[in-house]
Amino acid sequence: MGPVLARADEGDKRSAILAAALDLFVERGYYGTAVPAVAERAGVGAGTIYRYFKSKEDLVNELYRQCKAQLSMHVLVGISADAPPREQFHQLWARLADFFRRNQGTFSFLELHHHASYLDAESRAMEQRVLDLATSFITRLQAARVVKPISPDVIMAIVYWSFVGLGRCAQEGRLILGDENLAAAEQCIWEAIRL
Repeated sequence: MGPVLARADEGDKRSAILAAALDLFVERGYYGTAVPAVAERAGVGAGTIYRYFKSKEDLVNELYRQCKAQLSMHVLVGISADAPPREQFHQLWARLADFFRRNQGTFSFLELHHHASYLDAESRAMEQRVLDLATSFITRLQAARVVKPISPDVIMAIVYWSFVGLGRCAQEGRLILGDENLAAAEQCIWEAIRL
């Protein structure tokens, strides 16, 4: 019974470290976040962090991969390929909005650390897998002759970064990202990319 409790405690510490790091990396950025501050926020000793992560860079990369996987699973996986293209786009937009509402810290973290120099090869590979999923989604819509035949990268930028801008405005209190505004924005973005 003792070892099981110890393993649970260890998992709790690791989770607490990741949660504290997420909060601090969003609040202060990567360079403004010191390992002792993460330890203090997580309620562990600074040395404990190094039992789970080799360095602050290792910590931010693990967190990035975890957040990116969470985003891609929530937004891209499971969109009905049998639905009409406009409905597929609606599903993607609604899932993105749902992810944002439930995980604003994660969303902000990914925006802040998107192409940072400290992301390692594994994190960059994770990013590429997510981009490949998104590209596949767009090329399916293009094959159905519903979306403009331009670079999928351009379409991804139009859709995703428009949403990021809306999310940022909502976080700053400059607009309410309620259902009405989300639906209006969705329609505007759809009009921008459809044939």
